[in-house]
Amino acid sequence: MSHSTSNIQHLTLPVMESFYTLQGEGFHQGRAAYFIRLAGCNVGCVWCDVKESWNADAHPKFSVEEIVEQAVKAVHRQPSTVNRHLVVVTGGEPLMHDLNELTSALQHAGFETNIETSGSSALSGKWDWICLSPKKFKQPLPEILPVANELKVVIFNKSDFDWAEEYAAKVSANCKLYLQPEWDKASLVTPLIIEYIKQNPKWQLSLQIHKYINVP
Repeated sequence: MSHSTSNIQHLTLPVMESFYTLQGEGFHQGRAAYFIRLAGCNVGCVWCDVKESWNADAHPKFSVEEIVEQAVKAVHRQPSTVNRHLVVVTGGEPLMHDLNELTSALQHAGFETNIETSGSSALSGKWDWICLSPKKFKQPLPEILPVANELKVVIFNKSDFDWAEEYAAKVSANCKLYLQPEWDKASLVTPLIIEYIKQNPKWQLSLQIHKYINVP
């Protein structure tokens, strides 16, 4: 690869899975995206759909160089475009790990870096887009609130609307606001979200379209 690896060979990160697909949620919904799902989580949402990601020790560790090489290999199977490819670093809770070297290497390789995080651990990394999805189980650190580009709140019950408003008041005025139904309760809460957005149009609806179209 063209980027220097002299300063990244020592760092390894636990990777549960990585794959090239479409982003199914939030602001970048519908875009081609390479996902890197890091293992390890200290939040523990009861409705999490990737609980197998929680234990970092259960998954193999890869060097930053290996992770980036896999990303380049995956997207280069597709026709090249003038736009940078989107890479989404998610988890688990990705900010449990120091992501400075990973994101620097990804950007150097031509990727647009996007993180999906609860914000419960200290912010690291160089990000083109930060999606903050706060959780009641372990609340986000104040430092991430002013730099979040997107606030995505999962709605599990009616009380989550108040939770969403609490954080909408704390992020920047330019932050995009999304309400997303918890998948297993989508038939119950989606109508509530629709009505709420009609009354509070600063919010937008986020659906997990990857689950509807059956892609990762």
